[in-house]
Amino acid sequence: MKKLSLLIVSFCFATIAVCQSSGTDNYWQQQVNYTIDVDLNDIDHTLDGYIKMEYINNSPDSLHFIWIHLWPNAYKNDRTAFSDQLLENGRTDFYFSDNDKRGYINRLDFKVNGSRVKMEDHPQHQDIIKIMLPQPLAPYSSCKIETPFHEKIPANFSRGGHTGKAYQLTQWYPKPAVYDRKGWHPIPYLDQGEFYSEFGNYKVAITLPNAYEVAATGKLVDSSHSTASVKTLSFEQKNVHDFALFADPKFIVAHDTLQLASSRIIDVYAYYLPSATTSSWQQAVRFIKNAVVTRSKWLGEYPYDIVSAVEAPMGFEGGMEYPCITSISPGENAYDLEGTIEHEIGHNWNYGILATNEREHPWMDEGLNSYFDERYTASQMLSKPVSKKETFVSKRLPLERRNFQLRNTIAVQKDQPIETTSDKFSEINYYRIAYDKTAQWLSYLEKSLGTSLFDSCMHEYYNRWKFKHPYPEDIKKVFEDVSGKNLDAEFSLLNAKGNIPGTSTKRPTKFASFFSFKETNKYKYIFAAPAIGNNFYDKLMIGAIIHNYTLPAEKFQFLVAPLYGTHSKQMNGIGRLSYTWYPKHNGQKFELALSGMSFSDNSFTDSTGHNTYQRFSKIVPSLKYVFGNKNPRSQLTKFLQWKTFFIGQQGLLFTRDTVNDADIITYPTTNTYINQLRFVIQNARALYPYNGELTIEQGKDFVRTALTANYYFNYAKGGGMNVRFFAGKFFYLGDNTYLKQFETDPYHLNMSGPKGYEDYTYSNYFYGRNEFEGAASQQIMERDGFFKVRTDLLSDKIGKTDNWLIAANFTTDVPKNINPLQMLPIKIPLKAFVDIGTYADAWQKNAATGKFIYDAGLQLSLLKNVVNIYVPLFYSKVYSDYFKSTIVEKRFWKNISFSIDIQKISLKKIVPQLSL
Repeated sequence: MKKLSLLIVSFCFATIAVCQSSGTDNYWQQQVNYTIDVDLNDIDHTLDGYIKMEYINNSPDSLHFIWIHLWPNAYKNDRTAFSDQLLENGRTDFYFSDNDKRGYINRLDFKVNGSRVKMEDHPQHQDIIKIMLPQPLAPYSSCKIETPFHEKIPANFSRGGHTGKAYQLTQWYPKPAVYDRKGWHPIPYLDQGEFYSEFGNYKVAITLPNAYEVAATGKLVDSSHSTASVKTLSFEQKNVHDFALFADPKFIVAHDTLQLASSRIIDVYAYYLPSATTSSWQQAVRFIKNAVVTRSKWLGEYPYDIVSAVEAPMGFEGGMEYPCITSISPGENAYDLEGTIEHEIGHNWNYGILATNEREHPWMDEGLNSYFDERYTASQMLSKPVSKKETFVSKRLPLERRNFQLRNTIAVQKDQPIETTSDKFSEINYYRIAYDKTAQWLSYLEKSLGTSLFDSCMHEYYNRWKFKHPYPEDIKKVFEDVSGKNLDAEFSLLNAKGNIPGTSTKRPTKFASFFSFKETNKYKYIFAAPAIGNNFYDKLMIGAIIHNYTLPAEKFQFLVAPLYGTHSKQMNGIGRLSYTWYPKHNGQKFELALSGMSFSDNSFTDSTGHNTYQRFSKIVPSLKYVFGNKNPRSQLTKFLQWKTFFIGQQGLLFTRDTVNDADIITYPTTNTYINQLRFVIQNARALYPYNGELTIEQGKDFVRTALTANYYFNYAKGGGMNVRFFAGKFFYLGDNTYLKQFETDPYHLNMSGPKGYEDYTYSNYFYGRNEFEGAASQQIMERDGFFKVRTDLLSDKIGKTDNWLIAANFTTDVPKNINPLQMLPIKIPLKAFVDIGTYADAWQKNAATGKFIYDAGLQLSLLKNVVNIYVPLFYSKVYSDYFKSTIVEKRFWKNISFSIDIQKISLKKIVPQLSL
């Protein structure tokens, strides 16, 4: 009789489910009802609980197993999809976290209808298991699933966990994966990429210390004190697909009610921390109400009896949504707080009520919600933006950073279609495409249909699909049904790259000072600004710079900067022209460029005291090909670049006029060329980044080949070690003669970091390029063997060769606990270096050095490694002998070297708002 009753109830439930699917013929979905009892231990940061689930199979299929999400196990170790994705997105905090910061769920003992069942691990993911049903679960029938569980709550690395004794219990219990018309959807927990779960009714009881205030998805239905120090709170909520709890002893609670258009009254709660009592959170209830009213107007009335927002320290800026409740990070002003609350409350519709599979179709959640954000900001904001004093830089930054970043991504053709799964998006595209471009697309759709018809479509979408799992084809069908139009063309844009129609317009040219990233969608800028420079010979140089460099980058770019040397009384300058084109839509590009420069690089004072400044000039045509990247999430970059350097250099020539018995000094210009081919591969990943470069250079009478590779080993507590490897080979074209050896000397391989006169392509900035005395003579560059110890005063430098050379350089950060510079008010990164190398001459009989030579010392890295100062402390005997015989005074100071690598200056580091 009981079995018959159960069958009748199940049949009635299935009938009701089908009847409720008005406009969704043959639609079905599973239901999971939960009863959870859990105890919170705030000393060990653990949960001990028992969960009972009623799993109702409304599908036409018999089920032999059920996939179960155990998402707390995403924090178990560094071999989970969550950990891997964080690394791909540039975060190493979880990977290097201590075990006490991590979390897991265990002590599971699943039973189905009272019988213990077999559990099988997912073949790939630790946070998913399969439970094998003791007997098939027939269509339109149900089963009881239960298990105890123990959870170690992790530190809050992603949405949920704990920060001290503030708890954000999210994705914290065993949960069946969704089974829908497209099959099973077992998905691992990810930081980028949200969730998909079955609807059901929840009864959740949590036992915890009395001091805690608790905010939850559901309504509080009972509160009892089992002891003087412990209480049990019981919450219930029907027809939701997730349940979140937030517990903090510091919560201040604000409450009010809101009457909706149907006259139904709901409760509105805000939970915030004492630090916010006199700030914007006092307006939070008002913000929540306005968000509910506007979304109810634009989509459909809010169906639940409670809505809450919680201030929770989550480790990131912004918020995270759950049914009936949202968490918001601390520290926002009223305007920003309202925007975040409005956005997260809006997710009660697009995610909570319209429960799309946002792991596969994130635009259906984030994009639709972002579209309504823009409508809210345009007409419904209750607070005003915080006015900040404009600075020189801020006045030139874009007002709308998100669309600015979207345009940058599209301009370099690294964007992805809106219809991309969450885990396949690059990090920047996840936000700029799934959120912002989708909002643009919906605005385009609104303009195509008209606002009134568009809103009618949205209302019907809500009414037809609320409390269900719509897919892209479902929202398209609603819009076509309501509008009576074929929208294939409009919806095909979801699978296209590039700009949404109507978002790019013809731009007039506008002149401006210095630079600007503001309104680059409206204007093509040409900028002019004063410019200054400095070197040992020209001294202070003043001039101007005219350019069109901005973001998004123009295909044709130019820069010209004439500079007048106040000491040399000569005109100098630099210039560059380039054109970039993209043959395919995967980041692949070609860049054709022509650059040039001219400066003084030496001087000579004759017997009359007249000072003549010798100049160099170069013109460099180049072609660069950047390979496309099949994986948009990859940080790998590869390019092939050809350059030809045409260099003219003034020399110094003494001749004798025998007729007049006088010396004649002339400054002839020597013209040389160098053909250079580079293949570069670099991976800017957060963990163990690396790069490699193969360079082949050819000039008169020689070919020079060089292979350079860098690999960075991260340390768990910050910093790391960079290992650099170099191997080079020099070839003579034709016979090796003394004249060729002399003329090719600047191109020979160097064990020490080359000096200015050895920078034969003039590609590095040298303050005193041809100085052999004073501080200017101590500058080197990172090339070849890159030893920091120098033997410049020798006619034949130690380790310099016209054959082959191999070297390895090790540079490590000095741990903070033994770094004496940590006591200074200004933090100066202190590093240690070791260089080891060998070269062809060292293997010859009676060589001047041992087969291997070395140096080691300390390094100060300033201005984000742009300026590095090297202090050699230990070195091979051959270097020691050189110093003793050649440098008789101030040996320590004269042995210090430094490098200036202006190519390491990053505009994105200086102005983080430009970061993509």
